Amino acid sequence: MINQILAITGLNLRSIPQRWGPSLVIIIGLAGVVAVFTALLAMAQGFQATLKDAGRTDNALVLRGGSGAELNSGFGGDTARLIKLGPGIRKGSDGQPLASGELIVITELMKKGETVNGANVTMRGVEPASFELRPQLKIIEGRRFEPGLREIIVGAGVARLFAGAEVGQTLRMRGSDWKVVGIFEAGDANDSELWTDAGTAQSAFNRGDGFSAVRVGLESPAALDTLKTALLADPRMQVEVLQEQAYYSAQTGQFRTMVSVLAGVVTLIMALGAIFAALNTMYAAVATRTREIATLRAIGFGALPVLVSVMIEAMVLAFVGGVIGAFIAWAMFDNLSVSTLGQSFTQVVFAFKVSFGLVLTGLVIAVVIGFIGGLLPAIRAARMQVTTALRTQ
Repeated sequence: MINQILAITGLNLRSIPQRWGPSLVIIIGLAGVVAVFTALLAMAQGFQATLKDAGRTDNALVLRGGSGAELNSGFGGDTARLIKLGPGIRKGSDGQPLASGELIVITELMKKGETVNGANVTMRGVEPASFELRPQLKIIEGRRFEPGLREIIVGAGVARLFAGAEVGQTLRMRGSDWKVVGIFEAGDANDSELWTDAGTAQSAFNRGDGFSAVRVGLESPAALDTLKTALLADPRMQVEVLQEQAYYSAQTGQFRTMVSVLAGVVTLIMALGAIFAALNTMYAAVATRTREIATLRAIGFGALPVLVSVMIEAMVLAFVGGVIGAFIAWAMFDNLSVSTLGQSFTQVVFAFKVSFGLVLTGLVIAVVIGFIGGLLPAIRAARMQVTTALRTQ
């Protein structure tokens, strides 16, 4: 039986060039399904990776109670100083608690090539400890800002997508001019931000001595509970303490769910079209080879080998289409930089991530569609009456 299956399958595959037009219907249809599926989930995966990589398990973020996000949070300098004295915070290189008050301001920049509608970008006022809390952040061009001066450094993502974000340029934001003195790269959500000295930002934007949040380095991941218990027990403060990585990961949930549902709906619709295309193509292939199949049956080939061979042909064509679709998605979208609104209504710059897992999932979907599309034509071929088929013109 195996020899029969191999013989008929080989005959079917060798005859594909004579049926190239109809076969392309399956290949192109499945290429489209896999390309769209892979591209959509690569977008969600890239967005999730960008935010998740921004957080560390040994850092914590202290926000005002009930705020849920840095943009909504805020407290005075006295509260920030009390937070920095909390237990479980590790020492920095200067021997002081490794903690930084950070101020979030929303500003607007023009994307490259646009002149009408600007996009919201996060401007973060930071203290020196902010750099030590993010060891992955490196200055790749220019230098750090000088405290007290209206100087900023911009994330690599901002520099790629927004106009005027080059070293030496001056950006006018919220009624004041800021000179770009450096570009930094962290490989995460920080690349979507502008950074300046916290004290300068407080003065320029009339924030007094207040901060949006305090970021701290923990002695260990387990020290999060120690810090949380102590701060929540202090009646002078109403705060919430979050692990940094958990905070950023939570921001991806809604976006990833939305894109996953969209990918599922679009893939289902396109898959139905591809199944009907495969059905039509394989029915046509069986119809044009009626006498050939009948002859094989007449000389001793069984019905099961015929059924299996038709199924294999449909799945091979679907697999080829899936490979082409995966290649298109990889060539066009892998590491493509784009931006979208994050939870704080500011732009998050991220890159599509076409991973091996996504490609493999796309190929599995293609083969399953080929299996479904080839099943009924294969059954028809296997049930064909030999005597009737031999008389077919």
